[in-house]
Amino acid sequence: LSASPPVVVLLLSLLGLAAAGKLLVVPADGSHWLSMREVVDILGQKGHKVVVVAPEVTMRIKPQKNFVMKMYPVPYTKEDLKKEFQAFFHFSFEEGSFLERFVKAYQGIKKITNFGVTSCGYLLQNKELIRYLEESKFDALLTDPVLLCGAILAKHLSLPAVYFLRGIPCGLDFEATQCPRPPSYVPRGFTQLTDHMAFLQRVKNLLHDIPDIFLCNFAFEPYSKLASEFLQQDVTVQDLLRQASVWLLRSEFVLEYPRPLMPNIIPIGGLNCAHKELPQ
Repeated sequence: LSASPPVVVLLLSLLGLAAAGKLLVVPADGSHWLSMREVVDILGQKGHKVVVVAPEVTMRIKPQKNFVMKMYPVPYTKEDLKKEFQAFFHFSFEEGSFLERFVKAYQGIKKITNFGVTSCGYLLQNKELIRYLEESKFDALLTDPVLLCGAILAKHLSLPAVYFLRGIPCGLDFEATQCPRPPSYVPRGFTQLTDHMAFLQRVKNLLHDIPDIFLCNFAFEPYSKLASEFLQQDVTVQDLLRQASVWLLRSEFVLEYPRPLMPNIIPIGGLNCAHKELPQ
């Protein structure tokens, strides 16, 4: 499969076969939305009815003519959101020891997670909007599971979930799809290791999984609590991730370490933002 938006559109178009379908989209803000927006826009052009659900305060998510926008109020301002996003991405380019970067990552992820969980809570409490989604009879839900609100809605609405993602921190996507990721061969983030490691480097790589478990616990567990309260049943993060019918993986093995893939995982290349054709 070539790494292009038409390929993704073709895959999603199969949901409705020859007839136009109804697609519910719950995106993540920022660069995640920039990658998804082109696909959503083309689906709308193809005649599918697309409904995008987003908070009133966003960085990048804006109404467009090819989809219906459903927005809900949240208790923070765009200035608050912009400030935290800028602080988080500024840290990403800073140098320092592993401990320094870990502490900054903890603080940054916690603040960003608070925005996502708060926004999701206000969406799930919006009875009018939830009723509209229940009555709309969508065919499928498209979401980026880096924020799990879309996954919660997919479970509530009993919709096939299509996950459109670059990756999930701490290897949660590997666990959910049961893809092996042995620390003896696959270097972890922030280690600056390659797939050719000496014994002590492999030990170091293994130890880097320990703080990841800690980071993911506070970053994703609030969604588990939110889902359990909303769905009136015990739901784990892995339950939400495992329900995916299709994983559209925005990665390319030219840039990534090769990895096993399950049948419902489709690599669509490094599609990270809208592209323009270059002149000849």
